[in-house]
Amino acid sequence: MPLDSFKYLPRSIAAYYQTIRVDRADPIAWTPLSKPLSECRFGLVTTAGIYDKERDPPFDAERETREPMWGDPTYRGIGRDVVQGQIGASHLHINNRDILADVNIVLPVDRFAELEEQGVVGSLAAETYSLMGYQPNTSEWRERYGPEVAGLLKDEAVDAVLLTPA
Repeated sequence: MPLDSFKYLPRSIAAYYQTIRVDRADPIAWTPLSKPLSECRFGLVTTAGIYDKERDPPFDAERETREPMWGDPTYRGIGRDVVQGQIGASHLHINNRDILADVNIVLPVDRFAELEEQGVVGSLAAETYSLMGYQPNTSEWRERYGPEVAGLLKDEAVDAVLLTPA
């Protein structure tokens, strides 16, 4: 899946953005699992900008096209029982063709169902989450939407999350 992070930016500034250094202000928390995978409830989160067409509107690609330094910071819930025909994709910085053919590329709900059946994992949470990965400014993610998604995952008693960045 080809990636063009600079599709809507002037090519003259691509080199600048590719070499910019980003320092983390916060340490990355590591929390080891306290039980075997076979007893864990998993959550799935993707940054592929996908959504359930029957439940939610697409991410705001129109505004992003008009304002290339803005990315839609909101999220969409997607049920673990979603079927391929329900999936929409509105990410402007990746080729969505393969995702629209097989959502498991970015949201492996079917693979987790198989792992659940085999007893490899305890269970998959009923709700999965999708965000738009293109975020020049991550403050809304950090201050609002990230904590909201984390709270929803906690409400479902999720022990571990598989994040599929796109």
